[in-house]
Amino acid sequence: MTQPTYNSTSTLATTAAGIPTIAIVGRPNVGKSTLFNRIVGSRRAIVGDEPGITRDRLYGDAEWEGRHLRIVDTGGILPEEKDLIPSEIYRQARVALEEAAAIVMVVDGRSELAGPDLELVRLLRKANRPLFLAVNKVDSDKQSSLMNDFHRLGVPTMFPISAEHGRGIDDLLDAVLAALPPDERSEDKSSKSASSNVARAPRQRSRKHQENSDPFTTNLDAERPTTDDQRPTTDFETKVAIIGHPNVGKSTLLNCLAASDRAIVSPIPGTTRDAVDEIVEHNGRRFRFIDTAGIRRKGKTHLMAEKLSVVMARKHLEGADIALLVIDATEGVSQLDASIAGLAHESGRSLIIVVNKWDLVISGKEKPARPTKAERMRESKRPGDRDAYEQRLRYELKFLNYAPIVFISAQSGKGTEKIFPLLEEVATERRKRVSTSQMNRFIEKVDFERASVPMKSRVKILYMTQASVAPPVFVLFTNRAVKLHFSYQRFLENQIREAFGFVGTPIWIKNRARDSK
Repeated sequence: MTQPTYNSTSTLATTAAGIPTIAIVGRPNVGKSTLFNRIVGSRRAIVGDEPGITRDRLYGDAEWEGRHLRIVDTGGILPEEKDLIPSEIYRQARVALEEAAAIVMVVDGRSELAGPDLELVRLLRKANRPLFLAVNKVDSDKQSSLMNDFHRLGVPTMFPISAEHGRGIDDLLDAVLAALPPDERSEDKSSKSASSNVARAPRQRSRKHQENSDPFTTNLDAERPTTDDQRPTTDFETKVAIIGHPNVGKSTLLNCLAASDRAIVSPIPGTTRDAVDEIVEHNGRRFRFIDTAGIRRKGKTHLMAEKLSVVMARKHLEGADIALLVIDATEGVSQLDASIAGLAHESGRSLIIVVNKWDLVISGKEKPARPTKAERMRESKRPGDRDAYEQRLRYELKFLNYAPIVFISAQSGKGTEKIFPLLEEVATERRKRVSTSQMNRFIEKVDFERASVPMKSRVKILYMTQASVAPPVFVLFTNRAVKLHFSYQRFLENQIREAFGFVGTPIWIKNRARDSK
């Protein structure tokens, strides 16, 4: 599988840039996500034979005939359904319709026209947007007669398509593009550039001026730790994956951080399937929060959509810079939480531990279930003792001793204001670089006799350098080819953190042997 892709800009940014939004709507299991993936050109949405896979609205960028478009994939709409999940899907779809400049309604050409299709068309007409009907699963000209029944919907602009094979999509996009208002910004740019070219010809710059204006000739101070996060904040964004097992409050946390109802929230475990991302700007920095599906054990995933959602959650975790590990305070740390944290740690993601539902612990509300480790701990400790809880948490997640911990209530928003300063600090520490001269002076001061390492595993460090950042990787040049003992690595890592920080980010240490003389 390829690396996950996201919508490149936020809703406000695309609106300001004059990029029109195209909403894809329809009943469940008609091929909306397949059409979305085909237009966007990536496997952004999970596709399968099971109805109702897509729930939250998904965004993607596309370009057709030189025009940039923003495509929105929505969940299957059942207007008269009163259950929680279908009603929330309908609410998410209504948000997409309000943003849209045009609407593409997808129907299954191989199924008969049903009452929900007629009801949906009536709702879409009220949106007062250009409406197009895409009759999907028409794979050849011989099946063009499948469209006859759908004339009853009364949509004049109707196109036979095959989203799986890409047939007829070009005619659909041409019609959508023709119905959109012209791109005034591009016309203004072309007219301005033409007038400027006529007014004055470009002047050749001298070699001396070119050399002096080279942006890469700036000298940086090599004697202090620097960060590679010195580029303009508008060009660099920090990807933050919200991870955890099902029903710990990941979607609620995303909605709280984004200050919107971006993701569907329900008490049903496994509500989120596709990864939902949202861009938030804070103090001049841009963060892309990615709400991933709850990661379960392999034996607990039965439906195909659940298995794919777990796979995609891991892919989005690997593509992120920082992971917010959400833990249910009322349940404590489980073995699954430790496994999920291990995935983030081993993949080199920076980590912040978010203990959610802390208000329930303070209020003393208990869950109607068997006592967990955290509950047994509270029986012997003072209820709501944060220090005791954090101590137990550190004991369960020993390998995350570098990760800061924040106690919040995502539902009420209490404590969430501490997350953004931590994200800024961890993002900066993740890209910190220490010069080789500093590392060598650091090595001279370390007392390696304190490291409890067997004599046969001990090596002599000739010098040490930082090879890369995000995550920081240090290379030891040693006198012989011996695999570093784990206790030696842990001792050296602790010494590096004590001297240079690197809060919230794992440190990778590698050794390279050099023949001793």
